Amino acid sequence: MVVEVKIPKLGLTMTKGTIKKWLKREGEAVSKGEPLLIIETEKITSTVEAPASGHLLRILAQVGATLPVGAVIAYIGEPGEPLPEAVPTITPPAPSKPVERPPEVVPTPPAQPTRVRATPRAKSIAEKEGVDLTLVKGSGPGGLIVEEDVLKYLQEVRGRTKSGLRVREVIPLTSLRSTIAERMCESLRTMAQVTIVREEVVDNIVKIRSELQPVIERDTGLRLTYTPILIKLVAEAIRKFPIINSTLEDNSIKVIDEVNIGFAVAVDHGLVVPVVKEADKKKLKDIVVICNELARKAREGSLTLEDVSGGTFTITNLGMYGVDAFTPIINPPQIAILGVGRFTPKPVVVGDRVVIANTCVFSLTFDHRVIDGHTAAQFLNELVGLISDEARLRAVLSD
Repeated sequence: MVVEVKIPKLGLTMTKGTIKKWLKREGEAVSKGEPLLIIETEKITSTVEAPASGHLLRILAQVGATLPVGAVIAYIGEPGEPLPEAVPTITPPAPSKPVERPPEVVPTPPAQPTRVRATPRAKSIAEKEGVDLTLVKGSGPGGLIVEEDVLKYLQEVRGRTKSGLRVREVIPLTSLRSTIAERMCESLRTMAQVTIVREEVVDNIVKIRSELQPVIERDTGLRLTYTPILIKLVAEAIRKFPIINSTLEDNSIKVIDEVNIGFAVAVDHGLVVPVVKEADKKKLKDIVVICNELARKAREGSLTLEDVSGGTFTITNLGMYGVDAFTPIINPPQIAILGVGRFTPKPVVVGDRVVIANTCVFSLTFDHRVIDGHTAAQFLNELVGLISDEARLRAVLSD
């Protein structure tokens, strides 16, 4: 019996998948549970297993094709078994035709109407490609437009943007990049997002990290970065303000019991957000190990759906790129995200003295439909309060 291979639903929010690679060729034998192909979803790259044993009779979706969940992409069966009639092969969409006429080119009409002189072949190509021959300069005898003139014109036009600018390179949107674009636009379109900013002295974090680094390295063999520290502190602050750890669903605010902190990791052509589950219940050294493993898997493209699902709050840190402050966009269905800038030494007034201290700008974006400005400010105040109080900071990081 012929068995359909379909795009699987790998998560509650998944709506489509892109074929990245077929691991078997048409006609090859496959066993049930054997890796059959690789698809890219909105969050991860995942291997799809064969749903049955037999032979890969027909591949319907070629590499690069994007299809909705449940779409049939191949058939498995025994050689000679009939396939459903009128089965089309799905290929990636062809690039759209460029605009043949650069908008900035406004030809001056001749004083008297003139007839365009072109060879039959040139006219045929121009008609097929939608080229206005009055814009093509002929190189033949007496200005006759020949085939090469039309092809040259097409090449020049296709190497420009719609506004007539020259194009150095055309980079197709990957499924990940396309999904990021869709989700970010959806996030801004469907939420009332507000960002509040606070600059704080972070000398205590710098000092305690320096003290803990040898201990963490001894226990885990890993370097202690600021990301695990911030995850631990944010999780602690959420305990005091659980409304930050909520989602707007079914016309109600649902406060989530689990504190699952996601952290943004840059990868080729995009970023992913792996999640540290129940971060409020984990020790700092455990968070260090988890973050290191998730970041490694992100760079290798081996994150699983479990690794990127269930986040309730996100931290995005651009400090390592020299960024002071920015306005992060919420990762739906979460209702808040924390942006972290670089740690930089600045003159700071302490009492009646001016001293040099390390400072950092924290940018909290929140959904104003769910929480008001004063609640967001109180949460941010709780976070920086932990940072500025050395005794509390040590207690949280040693817990």
